[in-house]
Amino acid sequence: LQVEHPVTEAITGTDLVEWQLRVASGEALHLRQEDIRPNGHAVEARLYAEDPRSGFLPSIGTLERLRLPGGVRVDAGVREGDAVTAYYDPMIAKVIAHDKTREGALAKLAAALATAEIAGPRTNNAFLIRALRHPAFVAGDIDTGFIARYLDKLVPQTVIPQHILAAAAQCLVRAGVANEGDDPWGRADSFRLTGTARRMIDFVVDGKRVAVATPAPSEEFRGHAMRLANGDIAVMEGGETYVLQPHDPLHDAEGEDDAVDTIAAPMPGRIIQVYVLPGQSVKKGEPLIVLEAMKMEHT
Repeated sequence: LQVEHPVTEAITGTDLVEWQLRVASGEALHLRQEDIRPNGHAVEARLYAEDPRSGFLPSIGTLERLRLPGGVRVDAGVREGDAVTAYYDPMIAKVIAHDKTREGALAKLAAALATAEIAGPRTNNAFLIRALRHPAFVAGDIDTGFIARYLDKLVPQTVIPQHILAAAAQCLVRAGVANEGDDPWGRADSFRLTGTARRMIDFVVDGKRVAVATPAPSEEFRGHAMRLANGDIAVMEGGETYVLQPHDPLHDAEGEDDAVDTIAAPMPGRIIQVYVLPGQSVKKGEPLIVLEAMKMEHT
């Protein structure tokens, strides 16, 4: 049974898994090949916990928010609160759209994925939406070099819109006020007798400190913002998840110029091969080890 069997099922109206179970129970197939008539087009997207901006490396962590699309078929093996680990395939769900035409199925699937809200591990959700809407993909002009050819469009440099920054700042302020109790004298909410209280929230974006004012919530924002367990702020809108790290002023004082002799792996895994010996000199880019994680070997 192919992994993409829902596509066949969508255009034939036939449940292939049910057929497998019936045949295994000794029943005969109740349809012949000539009895099956395809209807329309179906497209499946494999929603993965992986980071397109890091070469599509798998991403692990707890699914702190998981709102999957409606109006389309969704085959999922996880729920909100589950953990994506390094021990299994990082697939979150298969999302399948069916329509009369291929173009209609692509548009329907992209629109459905744009309603998803996922926070915790990184995902390829926004990448899938951009691929489904890319003119070359819609025209069927695709091959194994499609992603590399249009990588700058499919995985663009992150530019965080101002209203997303404002939503993250509002979320952080609300979290702080909620933790300060009901005593107005204990709230650090910039209250003043004259003028409008404005707070500046600092985030770290692409390694740079960015100050964001906290105006009233923008009507432009149509998503969801939440504070993650590690203290970061996740803002979800239009199928994209922006993760902003609040600036820690104490972190700057710790000093980051000290040399380190530690290599941090991009994910948990098992070391299956070591290419170097203790004390050996190496050059930049030279392979050191092979890490096995999520059914893949990473050098």
